[in-house]
Amino acid sequence: MLKKGQSAQIIDIDIDEIPLKLIEMGCLPGNDIELIQIAPMGDPLFFNVNDAKVAIRKKTASFIFIQSDSIQ
Repeated sequence: MLKKGQSAQIIDIDIDEIPLKLIEMGCLPGNDIELIQIAPMGDPLFFNVNDAKVAIRKKTASFIFIQSDSIQ
C-alpha cells in the first residue's frame, strides 16, 4: 500500500476487476501511479495516473499491482 505522496509503477492489473474507464485513463502496466490524497473516511483513494487525477475505491485499487523500491 502506498502512503500519501508515494509513487510506484503499475506492474499488473486484474483486467476482469478494473473498470474500462480506468484502463482508458492509463491505469496500465508500465505506467506510474502516485497516491495524492485519502478521503476522510479512508475511501476512496485519489491517485495521479498518467497525468490524470482519479478517485479509486480501495476494493478496486486492490486489483492494481504495483512495485516500488520504497514500499516495505
